[in-house]
Amino acid sequence: MGEPEIPLAFLPVGHRARVVKVGVAGLTRNRLLDLGLVPSTVVEAVRRSPAGDPVAYNIRGAIIALRSEESRLITVRPLAVRR
Repeated sequence: MGEPEIPLAFLPVGHRARVVKVGVAGLTRNRLLDLGLVPSTVVEAVRRSPAGDPVAYNIRGAIIALRSEESRLITVRPLAVRR
């Protein structure tokens, strides 16, 4: 079986994952979906701020910064690390 599902907030910088679900409703859900965080989208953690929050993610070619309170709402399945 593949990698376990984790919150996006736990994805290490430099790693990629595939979105499984967005576990929130309402305006926050709509905003995250509008940013491209729809199921099956590949996301890469690019950079963490010096304080650790927010984290910049590459989502469909755009760099988007998400706070940990938002990225914890997104469930992902990590992909194999590229060598």
